[in-house]
Amino acid sequence: MEQGELILVAGLLLAAGLAVSLVADRVRVPSLVLFLGVGMALGSDGLSLLHFDDYELARDIGIIALALILFEGGLTAGWHEVRPVLASSTALAVVGTAVSAAVTGLAAAWLFDLSTLEGLLLGSILASTDGAAIFAILRQSTLRRRLARTLEGESGLNDPVAVVLVLGFIEVLTHDEAGVAEFLKIAAEELAIGLVAGLAVGWLAVRVFQTARLSNVGLYPVASLATAALAFGSADALHGSGFLAVYLAGLAMGGAPLPAQQTITAFHQGMAWVGQLVMFFALGLLVFPSQLGDVAVRGTLLALILVFVARPAAVWASTVGQRFSAAEKAVLGWAGLRGAVPVVLATFPVIDGVEGSLEFFNLVFFAVLVSTVLQGSTIEPFARLLGVTTAEPALPAPLAEAGTIRRLGAEVLDYPVGPDDAIVGARVRELGLPREAVVTVVVREGQAIPPRGSMLIHAGDRLHILYREESARRIPPLMQRWRTGSDMAGGGAQVPRPIRRGAMPVFSVRTWTTDDGDPAHPDEVAGTPVHDTLRVRRDAPGCLVVLGDARYAVCGPLLAMGSRRAIMRWAQRRMPVAEPDERAWMRTVIGALAAEAAERR
Repeated sequence: MEQGELILVAGLLLAAGLAVSLVADRVRVPSLVLFLGVGMALGSDGLSLLHFDDYELARDIGIIALALILFEGGLTAGWHEVRPVLASSTALAVVGTAVSAAVTGLAAAWLFDLSTLEGLLLGSILASTDGAAIFAILRQSTLRRRLARTLEGESGLNDPVAVVLVLGFIEVLTHDEAGVAEFLKIAAEELAIGLVAGLAVGWLAVRVFQTARLSNVGLYPVASLATAALAFGSADALHGSGFLAVYLAGLAMGGAPLPAQQTITAFHQGMAWVGQLVMFFALGLLVFPSQLGDVAVRGTLLALILVFVARPAAVWASTVGQRFSAAEKAVLGWAGLRGAVPVVLATFPVIDGVEGSLEFFNLVFFAVLVSTVLQGSTIEPFARLLGVTTAEPALPAPLAEAGTIRRLGAEVLDYPVGPDDAIVGARVRELGLPREAVVTVVVREGQAIPPRGSMLIHAGDRLHILYREESARRIPPLMQRWRTGSDMAGGGAQVPRPIRRGAMPVFSVRTWTTDDGDPAHPDEVAGTPVHDTLRVRRDAPGCLVVLGDARYAVCGPLLAMGSRRAIMRWAQRRMPVAEPDERAWMRTVIGALAAEAAERR
């Protein structure tokens, strides 16, 4: 095709994806089923518009798409949401995936006359739930929040476990010298490297986002996309689990107050949707419907074993000792949706030349199709029947971001109040917000409520907080205090001003030097610790601070130190001769010091 034709096809594909999503919402069928159907219809056995049988390319598309989907899942959830259900999610992801693989694999070996290793490989391919399918269902569901978060966490954490199992069994089947020790070694290395890489990249990304000053809000999604690539790529390059790394990096970023957070999240939701569409379409093209008739009966039988035996057994085995009722365990068992992940994993043995792998691929595809249609369209009615739904959405969407106000020196934070948070039952005025921050709205039970200082905070509330950037360093410890009640430094509402002792301080002006450090965020000025930051300059590095000895300092190209009145007089004298940007900064300094004076009266 010519370039224009390729672009036209891409546009038609995206438009078709939107149409399919609308249809899927109306008929309550998972959209991935229809996406796969579109690919099959356009492929060689359908309308023959596109011929595609490149398993390696399909695998590469699937891996990139899954990385985007997992990063978006972690980013949307955030560490604070997954933390309360981390134990149950991890147990389902590790123990549940292993049990599901074993039960399905042994049943397949017995029923389909396969060797034990071949059966376990087939079971491992089918063991993982699909993040894209789970996220899509939960966002339209009213499941209890704990169940929804458990399923969400499991779907993000079990992909690496399934990949490790599949790669391990392929290694054993294709290399005679490989054994149990080699299998365990591969598993331990993959998960350990993925864990370390994901946590390290996530931690570093949060610090960079909180300290960097990007000139355009559109650059933040670019930076977050780079974070996802660095997390996955670094882990994979070191022979670790890129899927685990990218999900953990997303969790780290989703649980921290970041500039333009809603913009970043919305961008990755769109990227994940495009990833789903392209991945399902490519996998649909890879399937030849004429070959499915030979595996229809066995694929249906395999799907029924997976849905009614393997998944429930996995849930009951992995939730022993946890506080789930029988009804909740039944829903967890029924909600183990398969999707593109098993189909992508089914390309691995094909590419590595495992005997019978093409038949495995068709078996997996048919089993996934049956289980997805069966479970995906009935989860919500089944959960309502067992009484484990609520009147609220399982994964409530935050308020839409009307647009960043970063250029005006402020940011918006969306804080979900968990049931165990220390601020449950406190009043808004007792939150200990910095002077430069305010709660703008409280979302409760789907309603936006303008807050008053006397308003009590309930579990499940979402607090939308507007704060100026100079208070940003005090927000993370304050959030920690909200969660745990610990008395951490930096969480107080008003920072007590130092009291001046002795005579009026001498006013001085000099040039800022490199030895003085960062003029936008100094820890000390001329040897005196910074007590509080009042304003941060936007057009150039600089700030207005209060020093530990009660003096004020204007940092930047020039360093001015002295009393409040002396600084104000100096700023007024500079305004007539200053450039427009500096003149605006001087006005900001004068206004901030005037506000300080008014508060001290």
